[in-house]
Amino acid sequence: MRARTRAWLAGLVVRRIQTKGIDLTQLSFIPEPTKVPLQRDGVDPLPRLAELRATDPVHRLDLPFDFAVYLITGQDETRAVLAERTRFSNDIRHLFPGTGPANAGDIGGLGFADAPVHTRLRKILTPEFTMRRLARLEPAIEATVAARLDALAAAGPPADLARELSFPVPFQTICELLGLDLSDRDEFARLGSARFDATGGAAAAFGAVSVQRAFLMDAVARQRVEPGPGLIGQIIREEGDAISDRDLAGLVDGVFTGGYETTAGMISLSTMVLLRDPAYAAVVRDGTRAEVDRAVEELLRYLSVVQVAFPRFAREDMDLLGTPLRAGDVVIASLSGANRDPYSAGADPDAFDPARVPTSGHLAFGHGVHRCIGAELARMELRIVLPALLRRFPDLAVAVPQQELAFRQLSFVYGVDELPVTF
Repeated sequence: MRARTRAWLAGLVVRRIQTKGIDLTQLSFIPEPTKVPLQRDGVDPLPRLAELRATDPVHRLDLPFDFAVYLITGQDETRAVLAERTRFSNDIRHLFPGTGPANAGDIGGLGFADAPVHTRLRKILTPEFTMRRLARLEPAIEATVAARLDALAAAGPPADLARELSFPVPFQTICELLGLDLSDRDEFARLGSARFDATGGAAAAFGAVSVQRAFLMDAVARQRVEPGPGLIGQIIREEGDAISDRDLAGLVDGVFTGGYETTAGMISLSTMVLLRDPAYAAVVRDGTRAEVDRAVEELLRYLSVVQVAFPRFAREDMDLLGTPLRAGDVVIASLSGANRDPYSAGADPDAFDPARVPTSGHLAFGHGVHRCIGAELARMELRIVLPALLRRFPDLAVAVPQQELAFRQLSFVYGVDELPVTF
């Protein structure tokens, strides 16, 4: 009787999900099993991810009411899912019926769009994020880094590296690229952290999304009247009415948020890792361009600050690497788990090795058509800021033991909001 009752309730819930959707904006917590890919010990994923990768790389999470969510943790499994173009959807709007602090109209951008919308919107941005086009930004980034290093020197020691350097460099870079006002920096730092924080469930996170999107919608509307010199104005001049304010704001939101929050986390955590051993710091401070590039790639793999990829929704019943999925089932890829896979990373994947040459590339920027469009910009900023920081402050050190740092808990983008340093 209990089993039949559970099955009947499960059927009701599944039918409601299919017809009305789940109102994620009302969810003030996340179920315990879904926390595993977001939890870490310092910079290391929990051992549970490695266990799943070895024994159950397509793992069904234990959730109530037969709601099927699968966590994938292996490199090959993750690549297979993220490369799939037809059998999975990224469109999450069916989970936002519009009764909470965010609705389907607030959710957009490349990450949650399917073809042909995704294809059309990404085509608008792609030319601006090639290595050749981004090279023009190097002098401005170098000038920003130099100014922020001066500010760091003036603030301490001790000083907060996150506040003085890690956040301002990518924030100013992306604002100038897009043509956005630099005011309210502290408020955007708070919102950027909040929108990726799952501690309060989706309700709090998407509330922050709505506030940021309102700002960006206003910026787009103002530039529609008077296009500025940045990328927003350029798109308006080139596309005109062919792109709506909502679609453009979605594009800008993805570039804006992805362009500073992830890189800010990488700068702070990379600095912390490099300062563990003088030999690590020496490679980045004094190494050749090739050595610095290799160290940056290893930092991206090792830290994997974007912990999971955008969720995928099965469009049809299918077999996923031996696991049967039903239409509507959800697949979540653990990028941090996949990047520690010894099959691709090589020997001792849980160790940082600046000379590592993996057998295949890492997945820190995702994979497939939804791979992060700002990957080359992030690489450029890391190549500039990390050597400059270590050269300017040869005696740089983290001011407190690692266990005293306040690492983000249950955040889709991992990091620390403060990193006190001495020099």
